[in-house]
Amino acid sequence: MPSAPQPSAVSRNALVILAVILAGAAAYWLAGILTPLALAIFLAIMIDGLARVLEHRLPGVSRRAALPLALLLSILLFGGATFVVVARAPAFFGEMLDFAPKLMALIGRTAGRVGVRVPLTVAELVRQLDPAQYLGQMARALQSFGSTALFVLVYLGFILAARHGFERKVVGLFPNRRERQDAIAAFYRIRDAVEQYLWVQTLTGLMVAGLSWIAMAAVGLNDAIFWAFLIFLAVYIPVIGGTFAGVAPPLFALMQFDSYWPAVILLVALQAIGVVIGNLIYPRMQGKSLNIDPIVVLLALAFWGALWGIAGMFLSTPLTVMAMVVLAQFDGTRWVAVLLSADGDPQQLRTREPDEAPDVAVSREPTQKSSA
Repeated sequence: MPSAPQPSAVSRNALVILAVILAGAAAYWLAGILTPLALAIFLAIMIDGLARVLEHRLPGVSRRAALPLALLLSILLFGGATFVVVARAPAFFGEMLDFAPKLMALIGRTAGRVGVRVPLTVAELVRQLDPAQYLGQMARALQSFGSTALFVLVYLGFILAARHGFERKVVGLFPNRRERQDAIAAFYRIRDAVEQYLWVQTLTGLMVAGLSWIAMAAVGLNDAIFWAFLIFLAVYIPVIGGTFAGVAPPLFALMQFDSYWPAVILLVALQAIGVVIGNLIYPRMQGKSLNIDPIVVLLALAFWGALWGIAGMFLSTPLTVMAMVVLAQFDGTRWVAVLLSADGDPQQLRTREPDEAPDVAVSREPTQKSSA
């Protein structure tokens, strides 16, 4: 019997492109379901990594107690962050409204020098902006944030409860031992890379936020702690976060102070912090754990931001890492992983050798055979 003809490279690549388009369309249409799930998965990865850190670094903490302790610490941290936003956001935006007349005067002087007409008063500006429209958008955004947070917590609880069944699922999906080992190795490459990315972003974010708070407090900027918190969150968004951290507080300083010097000093200090941490500390900490082309990082930011909004921007790099590892496992899609990688070798992403990953199926394989 003649063997089935093998698909040509052109048809195989066309199928890959069509699959990417269909997957993107499905991700856009199902954003309300997939966005909370993706956030919950990455929160679970962070909690699992924190549990392993607690197990190895704290004496007397067993593996059984590490996960509940990590979950408790995470709830306290996220609860504290939510409290900071809820408690300080109204006063923060209230101060921005109080500074509005001064901002309009500054914009008017600047625009007058280049011959551009701007509204002369806050009232005129309010009439042109139609605040009712923006208030409605903000209300819908807050409602969406609340429902998304609720779904994230629900998904997170189920993910943590079902993590112990992962080994049995792997055995059922990959009866062949070699395929099972390859799947486990790919899973550990994804987990290690995402964990490394999240931990490095968290540590560098704390550095940037802490040093920025010192600079903002030194010049007397109002709500310096809240600004530092916003900067810490913004660091998780590639490119945009760094721009926000270096530009937004000086602009606020222009509205607060009568002199330009506090804003100039703050701008120089924040830019210096961003350059030192972004160009010296961050690359040393990140190493080669991601191996993603910088252009791909920008494209991923735009792509996932268009699909899932702010949540997609936060998750753009980890999702791209996951896609690169999965695509590298198949001959027909490996060329896509090569294009996504920084040096043309997506396998350099791994942080441990495949044989170092625990063989979760070894102890269960005789059980499967005996039950058969």
